[in-house]
Amino acid sequence: MIKKTLFLSASLLLIASSTSWAALPAMLDDQELPSLAPLVEKVSPAVVNIRVSQTINTRNPFGDDAFRRFFGIPDGQGGTREVASAGSGVIVDAENGYIITNHHVVANADEIQISTMDGKIFDADVVGSDAATDIAVIKVDASGLTDMPIGDSEGVRVGDFVLAIGNPFGLGHTVTSGIVSALGRSGISRDGYEDFIQTDASINPGNSGGALVNLRGELVGINSAIISRTGGNVGIGFAVPTEIASSIMRQILDFGEVRRGLLGVSIQTIDAEVAKALEATVSSGALITRVESGSAAEQAGLQVDDIIIEVNDKKIGGAAELRNTIGLMRSGDQIDIKYVRGDATHTASTALGQQQATASVGSEIHPGLVGAEFAENSTTSEGGVQVTAVEPGSPAAQRGLRAGDIITAVNRRPVRSLAELNEIAGSNRILFLLVERGERALMLQVR
Repeated sequence: MIKKTLFLSASLLLIASSTSWAALPAMLDDQELPSLAPLVEKVSPAVVNIRVSQTINTRNPFGDDAFRRFFGIPDGQGGTREVASAGSGVIVDAENGYIITNHHVVANADEIQISTMDGKIFDADVVGSDAATDIAVIKVDASGLTDMPIGDSEGVRVGDFVLAIGNPFGLGHTVTSGIVSALGRSGISRDGYEDFIQTDASINPGNSGGALVNLRGELVGINSAIISRTGGNVGIGFAVPTEIASSIMRQILDFGEVRRGLLGVSIQTIDAEVAKALEATVSSGALITRVESGSAAEQAGLQVDDIIIEVNDKKIGGAAELRNTIGLMRSGDQIDIKYVRGDATHTASTALGQQQATASVGSEIHPGLVGAEFAENSTTSEGGVQVTAVEPGSPAAQRGLRAGDIITAVNRRPVRSLAELNEIAGSNRILFLLVERGERALMLQVR
């Protein structure tokens, strides 16, 4: 366990600096030295280590069977093998055995086991998972568990002290401390919905799914990602706020799926250059280029050429911010929109619609599409299939697919539905996807 001693005043730090660190006393001048130990002892039992095993396909480096036989290469190249990985999770409902972790920790798992701080091991099942926010809920059947109270991540401020607890590098329960470095971070993954808490508390591989805890012993974030050139901690870590994680968990438990909000518009970013060309009165925002019939946007009276500048008093600087803001809400949420039309600023209220349920295309359909989720596109009469999420680093991401892409044809055959995509993808080794991305079309090759 990594421990850091937090000194609350400059004078105490000066006194301590003259004392041997190897023999730091519990008391100094009849005053108890501050320690995070009581807090750590209270919250650590709610953090679990997660071990995931899965079977993966290994590609045959020698091509097809005829090629292998021609050169006398023995069988056994390729096939499948079992791999194991480690992560972390947080017990948030001890009575029912519910644990929050990251989607990427348990994605494609064949078996999941959790181990508690006292060494007990339990099998776990995935209740539901959301790639777009990287949140998953798993469940164990066990008694005597300890859960962690969920705090208000909306009240977190830059400069607040926090602890990160997890299972870095498979070492078991480890605690690090730091401060909240920034709020509202996005753009870490272009395919997800993001509103990260940034912290300099050390987060390393294996910490994923672990707890970000405030000094009241409350869960304020689920540790999710780092920025690093080496894969190790460099002081830039990101956690999903509990406001988002709790919303995703409630939707999974209530509906068995995530019912993500839908405004029903196509948009592009307003920047200084675009604003000048349009002679707009604002230099930032999200320009509406299409309004879906019957959508929440249409019901609010929004029109093509309107520029959305705020949602629920939150400033919207561009298309990504609007997509992120709406995508982190649930269907049915009431929102207030401020927008510019011509020279005037207006406000409107509406209840968000629901994005269509997504469908994953797994390796049994086509290996090159693993990691992508799709929904049937209802924005045009021609149909098509929309890419709703792409898991970072997945085969689909490596082939260039992005969330928001609309697939209109595969191998020159029109695609109007998920069924047609599955049919074509399942019968061809090489796919040429005709994709609409914003205002342009491109072709992606998938093998």
